[in-house]
Amino acid sequence: ANGLVKAAFIEKTGETGVIQYGQLPDPDPAVGQVLVRVNAASVNPIDTYIRGGLADMELPFPFIVGSDFSGIVEAVGEGVTQWKIGDRVWGANQGGHGRQGTFAELACMDEKWLHSTPEGVTDEDAAAVALVGITAHIGVVMCAKVQAHETVFVIGGSGGVGSMVVQICKALGARVITTAGSGERVAKARTFGADEVIHYQTEDVATRVMELAPEGVNVLWETRREADFEWALPLLAKHGRMVVMAGRDSRPLFPVGPFYVKDCELHGFAMFNYSAEEQRRCGDDINQWLSEGNLKPNVDRIMPLSDTAAAHQLQEENTIHGAGTLAGKIIVKPN
Repeated sequence: ANGLVKAAFIEKTGETGVIQYGQLPDPDPAVGQVLVRVNAASVNPIDTYIRGGLADMELPFPFIVGSDFSGIVEAVGEGVTQWKIGDRVWGANQGGHGRQGTFAELACMDEKWLHSTPEGVTDEDAAAVALVGITAHIGVVMCAKVQAHETVFVIGGSGGVGSMVVQICKALGARVITTAGSGERVAKARTFGADEVIHYQTEDVATRVMELAPEGVNVLWETRREADFEWALPLLAKHGRMVVMAGRDSRPLFPVGPFYVKDCELHGFAMFNYSAEEQRRCGDDINQWLSEGNLKPNVDRIMPLSDTAAAHQLQEENTIHGAGTLAGKIIVKPN
């Protein structure tokens, strides 16, 4: 197949204006690769960092943007054993690390990064949970090791990663307290199963958390780019764990004393440091929760592939500048 495919790509890193929408040569799967017809993809904060040149990665130009995808296997390269033509698949971990992205009609990727899409789950939903679901799973299950009897405090429970953390903690049987910044978002966080939602525009968050968990919370998950440890540590119970996974340039003060006298732990992680084998476990759990209806995607809006630059602009305004005009994922559809 030596045709052309529509794609959103860049010839150099920079502002959202560097994103072009046009045609590129039809990709061919190499040994161990699968060619996927992309039915839906989603925008993540990391995509905007990579496009902007803020994430230190070597990119093959022209570089197709995007990490997440869902779609159908169109062809398989030599040596592929796990997948066959017609399989419905989803995944993340593309668009960086020397790999091309997913914002195109067709995308090639190593078979190990694919997860199968459960029956009854739409492509939009699978793409919406891909990167954020795996990220939340790594932090909740592998790092913090959340247990059924514990109380978890998630900052930003109506956002992309936050809403996944809320739901995964609930699926594991934990009690979840979260925050949201508007009446509408408070309601949204409740639909994801949060037990208590604090409206941070009208309530003092720390005071409310201490009322709701007088002994402190077992796990505190920080989704914001600027962690405030002076504020957070008093909220942790003995043996409490805190998770950070955002804020590349953040350099907050760290109060060592209050931290160690309570036997606390701090976990930092980046999803792309985890192997395909480790992420297979995440995908299996996510698929089970999706099938059971215990994991609902958090989609803010759906945009056409031709509007990728605008989608990046919107993501950036919210991730970096706190615009508050986005609650959940932007899904992009090639057709």
